Amino acid sequence: MTSAAGDAVTEDEFREILAQTRKFVREVVVPREREIAEADRVPDRIADQAKEMGLFGYALPQEWGGLGLNLVHDVELAMEFGYTTLSLRSMFGTNNGIAGQVLVGFGTEEQKARWLDGIAAGRVIASFALTEEGAGSNPASLRTTARRVEGAWEIEGTKRFITNAPVADLFVVFARTRPADAQGAGIAVFLVPADTPGVQVGPKDRKMGQEGAWTAEVRFSGVRVGDDALVGESEDIGYRAAMSSLARGRVHIAALAVGTAQRALDESVAYAASATQGGTPIGEFQLVQAMLADMQTGVMAGRALVRDAARLWVSDEDRRTAPSVAKLYCTEMAGTVADLAVQVHGGTGYMRDVAVERIYRDVRLLRLYEGTSEIQRLIIGGGLVRAARRSG
Repeated sequence: MTSAAGDAVTEDEFREILAQTRKFVREVVVPREREIAEADRVPDRIADQAKEMGLFGYALPQEWGGLGLNLVHDVELAMEFGYTTLSLRSMFGTNNGIAGQVLVGFGTEEQKARWLDGIAAGRVIASFALTEEGAGSNPASLRTTARRVEGAWEIEGTKRFITNAPVADLFVVFARTRPADAQGAGIAVFLVPADTPGVQVGPKDRKMGQEGAWTAEVRFSGVRVGDDALVGESEDIGYRAAMSSLARGRVHIAALAVGTAQRALDESVAYAASATQGGTPIGEFQLVQAMLADMQTGVMAGRALVRDAARLWVSDEDRRTAPSVAKLYCTEMAGTVADLAVQVHGGTGYMRDVAVERIYRDVRLLRLYEGTSEIQRLIIGGGLVRAARRSG
């Protein structure tokens, strides 16, 4: 996929990008879902085709080799990515999202020039190294440290559940440089090449679902990097960069959940129309129709919500509450829809190699990463109370 030179794609260009993405997902990836699950990896040919289409950099600026799509466009693509195994999106999700956006929003021109072209082309896999034991949804609790040693920064600490860590070329690492004080949170972010001495990546995690999407623990033991690795040349950018990237990512995850819920619904409707009980298609039974109706309602509500949240982000009207509302509702909705999909399928839905069984396991993670549902509720509720106090 290509787009014309300039600051943004035209709507005609985007419609073509979206159409090509939908065709790729449904005709190339969907037929190989079982193979991906059994091998726990996305085939090289699919990864290469995604690179050729520009999917490793679709949300990065055109000046750095990306397609230049904004979040309004992003959610439309994410709903297509969600229609198949979530390992597809995981391949390039951090490049476009939480890792790549740190560079786009906060990196120096030199840092962007060094890394973004490779990230956009898929030659560099960027990994977002934030989560630690005791510091998941709340980055303020970070224990990984970075201190000045002989004119360099020395990083010590352990990160876990790091997406794409086993294949990463670059780690975007968040570390505490000092205790939080009046000047800021004391959290910086560093660009650490994976081959830097002292970087140790553990074995792939064994997860409930999302086969083919690799995560692992990453240890930083006496890792030294220069000042050119400090994002934005500031020790206090880290917390703000993390919060901004995560908030944007929440809208993307919400859209991904909508796409997955749509797939579960489509599988359920097709099954209800063809499977019979006592010679009657089960779709004729009112209780089955009621489940399908609830699924359809959730999917449509979620789709409208993510589109609205993306619009509010792009216009800069709401970059805090709306992303949390979208992620909370859509990921919880996807879990409900997946559960209903298994119920519609009956015993068949509990069998491996049936799409809704995989979806049931895959969507459970959506309520956990990039901020749990509980964290989203705190952000939403706390924001409403603070706004009321300010207006009062």
